[in-house]
Amino acid sequence: MYSSLYICGMNTILLIGAGKSTTVLIDYLIREAAIHHWKLLVADADLNLAKSKINNSPNAEAVHLDLLNEQQRGRLIAGTDIVISMMPPGLHYLVAKDCLQFKKHLLTASYVDEKIKALQPQIDAANILFLCEMGLDPGIDHMSAMKIIHQIKDKGGTISSFKSHCGGLVAPESNDNPWHYKISWNPRNVVLAGNAGSVYKQDGQTIAIDYRDLFNTQNTVNIDEVGTLAYYANRDSLSYIPLYHLEEASTFMRTTLRYPQYFTGWNAIVHAGLTNDKNKVPEGIAFADWSQPLLPFVSNENRDQLAFLGLFDKTKIPAHLISSADVMQYLLETKLAMQPHDKDMIVMLHEFDYRLNGKSQSLQSSLVVKGENNLRTAMAKTVGLPLGIACKLILTQQLKITGLHIPTIKEIYEPVLKELEAEGIKFEESSS
Repeated sequence: MYSSLYICGMNTILLIGAGKSTTVLIDYLIREAAIHHWKLLVADADLNLAKSKINNSPNAEAVHLDLLNEQQRGRLIAGTDIVISMMPPGLHYLVAKDCLQFKKHLLTASYVDEKIKALQPQIDAANILFLCEMGLDPGIDHMSAMKIIHQIKDKGGTISSFKSHCGGLVAPESNDNPWHYKISWNPRNVVLAGNAGSVYKQDGQTIAIDYRDLFNTQNTVNIDEVGTLAYYANRDSLSYIPLYHLEEASTFMRTTLRYPQYFTGWNAIVHAGLTNDKNKVPEGIAFADWSQPLLPFVSNENRDQLAFLGLFDKTKIPAHLISSADVMQYLLETKLAMQPHDKDMIVMLHEFDYRLNGKSQSLQSSLVVKGENNLRTAMAKTVGLPLGIACKLILTQQLKITGLHIPTIKEIYEPVLKELEAEGIKFEESSS
């Protein structure tokens, strides 16, 4: 059914999914495949998309894959050495089951969900590596934070406060709409971001924030190259306290960054219930009629933003959009699309307060990465490269650990961060 690429005895990498965040990853894997005499299979439901990403490389092949076709999926995974899943998070489990059955290593950039956690004893017994949260956020955030945490603790320091901020933004030179935002990653994730609310630790207290209140207040940070950015707390920060070994910290928070103006418009949309993926949209209704619940939340500050998205248009909503979340995703993809010349930007900031040798100290570690265009984005670079580097480390036997992991241990983060620096992804630190 497939060519001889993955049955010729050489190491074969299977990448499942050829979407927005894979461009730089595929280029990296093709480059390494040429050096190490590996083969790369890029499998996607859209064969033409997969073909466009490999660009006729002799070291890669595009393959059509219906992920829900168990027989096809299993056959493909069985014939490879390592699998990178870039599918939506809910579909990783299908891939994980096959990787377990055929004893193949698995890499993802997504959070470890409960179903994959439940596989841990079987993963251990199979003597394979499932490495999850190996992208940007989660991923680079874990690695860069753990490097500093271990450095402080190795010197005898005690960390009292840790805040980690990360955002996928539009670069200043492409910041030309009232939202100060453009879509550089999965738009569905943008629509549903924060819908589970958030919980974190601040000054010794557990703070829980409901979804409707998540975008109300604008806590801000300043980044030298960027200026003032606002943040909202990510889902469950508390679960990372034991993973980071920061039980002694009185403040522990992981957040998402946006330009401050974004909050003004998105807060109204959330309060109006327009991101709900369970609200069914009546057939034949216009955008303006569907968005009626928004009217009480329209203000002088957000009117232009909401109008820019087309929320007040009299045109009918396309029939294939079933839920409110579908409609919002459609509007974001249509109105906030990255244009060919646009550049995105990744900003990450870690803030530490700690005591060392009887003195209170603070440390900030920041990262700013700009994209090249709407394909070779900063998001694609920072999500894809950690996965590619980890894949190379496994195939060259520089990373020999097995089991279910996220990249919080030195065996993973030290070599990956070193190569990321060589690829231009470098943190700047300042102390006070």
